[in-house]
Amino acid sequence: MSLPCIGVKETKGFYINIGASLGRTTQNWVDINLFGHQITFIKAGKFHFNNPNYVFEGKILPSFHFGIILDLKTWNSIYAKLKEQSLNVVTESTFLKDKMGEHTSFFIKDPNDYMLEFKSFKKSKDIFNS
Repeated sequence: MSLPCIGVKETKGFYINIGASLGRTTQNWVDINLFGHQITFIKAGKFHFNNPNYVFEGKILPSFHFGIILDLKTWNSIYAKLKEQSLNVVTESTFLKDKMGEHTSFFIKDPNDYMLEFKSFKKSKDIFNS
């Protein structure tokens, strides 16, 4: 995935802080290893996304976001770390309780206004099943 970013330095700092690692980088772009998934951020200056929301199980969630699937131990570790740093963690909840696809989730916004959803599924075999 490749996305525009406002600033490479700020973007690198945010993702390193949440536990990602750096890949290749230049002054104008950076590859991020986000728990085994590559995201390339390319410096593009200011940009705007219209971020509508939707309602799922009574919670208002951002329509424009991407998900990071983690095991529960890693999820708990990252959640605790981000809460300890007083970052704006949004909507920590368990969705689809006692149903296929049950997962615990929270959202956080990066410096470019992208919303990241960190998920941990109760049963990993249900991640892509419906």
